[in-house]
Amino acid sequence: MPRVVHFELPADDPERAIAFYTRLFGWTFDKWGDEDYWLIGTGAEGEPGIDGGMGRRSPHNDFVVNTVDVADLDASVQAVIACGGSIVMPKTPIPTVGWLAYCTDTEGNRFGMLQSDEKAG
Repeated sequence: MPRVVHFELPADDPERAIAFYTRLFGWTFDKWGDEDYWLIGTGAEGEPGIDGGMGRRSPHNDFVVNTVDVADLDASVQAVIACGGSIVMPKTPIPTVGWLAYCTDTEGNRFGMLQSDEKAG
């Protein structure tokens, strides 16, 4: 069964948000390459929970997004449409990670779907 595997937070001031979540929860933040994006570590390997990411808020990145792992992104995108949802960002490669699409459900909630593929890019 597909499960949530990642969350994303938008931030107007990433340094301020990093300080907040580090102080509040002890989360760790690591800049991801040259992108304006940070990977968030929320706990030790084997503990319950998921890790996430944070990017600078923009018109395209202004929602908290949960990303679900799927086996076949193309089929899952078609299923979103068939179920009455819509596609916000079509299938996009995330180098060394996989293929990602952002969608909305019938209530306007945004979510991501990720097909793992280290060769994506």
